[in-house]
Amino acid sequence: MKKPVYTAEDLLRVMTRLRDPVAGCPWDVRQDFRSIVPSTLEECYELAQAIEQEDFGHVAEELGDVLFQVVFYAELGRERDLFSFATIVDSLTAKLVRRHPHVFADGDIEGVVTGSVDVDAVKESWEVIKAGERKAKSLEGLMADVPVALPALPRAQKLQKRATRVNFDWPDADAVLAKLDEEIAELREAMARGTAADIEAEMGDILFTCTNLARHLGLDAESCLRRASARFEQRFMIMEKRAAAADSSLEELSPAALDELWEAAKRVAGGPR
Repeated sequence: MKKPVYTAEDLLRVMTRLRDPVAGCPWDVRQDFRSIVPSTLEECYELAQAIEQEDFGHVAEELGDVLFQVVFYAELGRERDLFSFATIVDSLTAKLVRRHPHVFADGDIEGVVTGSVDVDAVKESWEVIKAGERKAKSLEGLMADVPVALPALPRAQKLQKRATRVNFDWPDADAVLAKLDEEIAELREAMARGTAADIEAEMGDILFTCTNLARHLGLDAESCLRRASARFEQRFMIMEKRAAAADSSLEELSPAALDELWEAAKRVAGGPR
């Protein structure tokens, strides 16, 4: 028997069945908008991990998991007459067409714009359009719609990027490095005074400046830190295996022995020193 090829309509029907209060899944029936947010974030991070590891065999699967989250929210909205999957698709399509006037002539999906436009012009147009959208939503101020729920690093990077719209920015990466040196000196002073609140504030300034530096280098701060964590994890696991191979454990080793193992792990794992 030939395996069926399911469609988006089938997926929506499956979601409706899962939420059926009589014959559905007890877990799915109990969920609401707030309760599935953690799952949504987890699925997005799993997708990011599959892409970063170039595990393309699982990318489609993870994309499906993210799509399921969208369908779940759509069903919750439909049940309460708030919105539906069709509403989401319509709103998204309209926004994409509106924000790409350089592609869709006269706001028509099939409308073709003649001539070419460079990336800088596209970015400028994008920001002007988004500013208009913020104004239409009565969102005053350049930072008004930067989500508070964003992870700290990407939110800091987004705030900094918004500030560049009014030329409030460092001229180059070297200037940010100089600022980083200044912030480190201020942290040392706060540590010397022993004031917990000051130490926390100065530490935050350092992290914020590091995020700024990543942006000036054309890097995504979240991705940089995630990859650094992955390197640390890989090297630490090598240390554990080497210690076990010597009938020992990391807890039993001296600081000097741990440093030696760490340097050996870096040589084995390769990558940045």
